[in-house]
Amino acid sequence: MKLAFIGSGIGSLTTALLLSKEGFTIDIYEAESEPGGRLRYLQRGPYKIDAGPTIVLLPEMLLSILEQGGIARQELDLIKCDPLYQICFPDGTSYVKYPDVNRQKEELLRVFPQDVRYFEQFMKDMKQHYEIGDAMFLNRSFSRRSSAFHPKMLHSLFKLKAYQSVRQRAASYFSNEKLIDAYSLQTLYIGGDPMSSPGLYSLIPYSEHAHGLYYLKKGYAGLASLLKSVLEERGVRFHFNELINKIDYDASGVKGVRSEAREETYDKVIFNGELPRLYDLLGHMKKRAPSFIPSSGCFLLYYGLSTHYENKMTHQFFLPEQFLYHMKQVFKTKELPTNPSFYTFYPSAIDSTLAPEGHSVLYVLVPVPSGDGVDWEREKERFASMIEEQIEQRAFPEFKKHIVWRDVKTPLDAKADGLFEGGSFGIAPVLKQSGMFRPQMKPLPIDGLYAVGASIHPGGGIPIVMQGAKLLADEMMQKPAQWGRGELG
Repeated sequence: MKLAFIGSGIGSLTTALLLSKEGFTIDIYEAESEPGGRLRYLQRGPYKIDAGPTIVLLPEMLLSILEQGGIARQELDLIKCDPLYQICFPDGTSYVKYPDVNRQKEELLRVFPQDVRYFEQFMKDMKQHYEIGDAMFLNRSFSRRSSAFHPKMLHSLFKLKAYQSVRQRAASYFSNEKLIDAYSLQTLYIGGDPMSSPGLYSLIPYSEHAHGLYYLKKGYAGLASLLKSVLEERGVRFHFNELINKIDYDASGVKGVRSEAREETYDKVIFNGELPRLYDLLGHMKKRAPSFIPSSGCFLLYYGLSTHYENKMTHQFFLPEQFLYHMKQVFKTKELPTNPSFYTFYPSAIDSTLAPEGHSVLYVLVPVPSGDGVDWEREKERFASMIEEQIEQRAFPEFKKHIVWRDVKTPLDAKADGLFEGGSFGIAPVLKQSGMFRPQMKPLPIDGLYAVGASIHPGGGIPIVMQGAKLLADEMMQKPAQWGRGELG
């Protein structure tokens, strides 16, 4: 069987990895010069840093899928982050998160003693919820309507309290506002608002404790290079710098793809890109494109520094006095944040391969609105200067005098790169775009047309996209899904 993949993001690479073992003939078309999509490096001379995803969650899921595809676990050098990260509040309070529950309770006794007993209940309840969510949502596709709206599925959504937001779920356990923030900000990992992302995403902060948080040595983008190498050895053909501009199909299904350079016939076509663009490739189907809600955007700052900071955590979050007001500006009013939270990724704390000796690299992410509500051409430098003041005051002393180089990316750049409305995470994880309501691997009634990626069920985040790729590969190999241990009576 002959397959065409449009786009070489982690969804395509993982699906191709699994199918290339089964004798499929595979072509991967990529408009850029390298594979990986959001998994890519930003390099300046001897400095290198991930430009996209940084936090490795669900390591067992990631490793087991790669292993199924024929990549041994030891080929990836995963470093466990312990502590997980630090959350810093403007009044000087800091809260450190640990993978070990007992150490976490000690930290709670230090900072939020009144909430220790509620943390124990949170972990107990979320363990049960994770088992349900894993079986009912992560390990199942909803391409068939009968399974999507099966009473078991609807019962599972109710059990997971999907009708509540992640912040409401956190507030049902914790009394301190800072702690509620600490256990709901994780929706930002997938571009979601803590106030509107459904409660099933409360499994993210639980998973950090239960499964750990890791860093991939030399950067997450190295995974794309590894997959490319393995796939090429198996005969998978990459067509770089080649933009597909049309998918050919008729009443019987897909026929092939077209670019400026060629027309090719294929048995099946897999689209891995921003979902609204799929409709553009189908000609008159563009008129039927649904109205999607984009994820948040990111204001990204990258630095090479002429110093190395000791005793700094790889991951840190810095919250403002009014975190919820920042979220309102990002997701509701769509305006330039006035006093934003920000996240710092300092991989040089545990990886000396990314910069010259005695130097380091730093990545800073500020959640900002997607869309066209902010004039980034006018605001970019002023906003960057404001964030740099915060970085120096709250995170890295004398940081500015050590800057060797700096790069800044805004949602305007993301939109120019083809990301939907400049959002960094595909479509938003709101209820009507989650679970069975999210676009599925068969997004349209065209035989032989499939989709994979952050905007497709089960959702965003590298391991979750890889899980979606596994579901797709199983579908194409006609492996039936099974009810798991989370089956409800």
